[in-house]
Amino acid sequence: MKIINLISGPRNLSTALMYSFAQREEMTVLDEPFYGYYLHNATIETEHPSQKEILQTMDLKRENIVNTINSLSEKKNVFVKGMAHHYLTATPTFILQWKNVILIRHPKKLIASFSKVIHTPTLNDIGIKKAAELFLFLEESGQTPIVIDSDELLKNPETYLKKLCSLLNLPFSKKMLQWEKGGIPEDGIWAEHWYTNVHNSKGFALQKSSSQPLPEHLEPVLKEALPYYETLKNNILIND
Repeated sequence: MKIINLISGPRNLSTALMYSFAQREEMTVLDEPFYGYYLHNATIETEHPSQKEILQTMDLKRENIVNTINSLSEKKNVFVKGMAHHYLTATPTFILQWKNVILIRHPKKLIASFSKVIHTPTLNDIGIKKAAELFLFLEESGQTPIVIDSDELLKNPETYLKKLCSLLNLPFSKKMLQWEKGGIPEDGIWAEHWYTNVHNSKGFALQKSSSQPLPEHLEPVLKEALPYYETLKNNILIND
């Protein structure tokens, strides 16, 4: 069975993509299984919504989390939705056995949206630097990941998902284009803070955050993020 490992940043359309893969009968989806591990081990400047509950309910040991993912894949394909910055090591060798997909979004849109929940995000909070580092790690290890872009996906979700499924050696299913409103059982306990848009949706759609202005105090974060975004942008799967 396959383990599809989505490496994303926050507010990148990653939850919608998780919902999409959750519609496949042969697929188990996991929502940010390394989140508790990250909060327990990283130096974090701002407390995250539901942080206490996450630390109390999630496995905090990386080895246990990896073993659980690998065990699940013995029965069904597994789709892991994760944040790039949750990988605290520079060389997470365990992902070399998985099929890795990096999801990006222009950092101006990402930061503007993220700041609605965490008002003063840093470069490390948005994951783009770590995503670029993981891309290079995977490339140098002979496991170049697929890079996809949320704006490209929204141009024509069906065409883009067909291309992605082809690269993953999976048959495309039209079920991936729609879901019921209100969330899925696999949602993390943080969903109430972050998933309002996708809970109100029935499929892929342009979000209001795509056009909201970037707060002036976050311009330096955008400037820091752009070089890493450009590194990844040069490798994205194009929707044409």
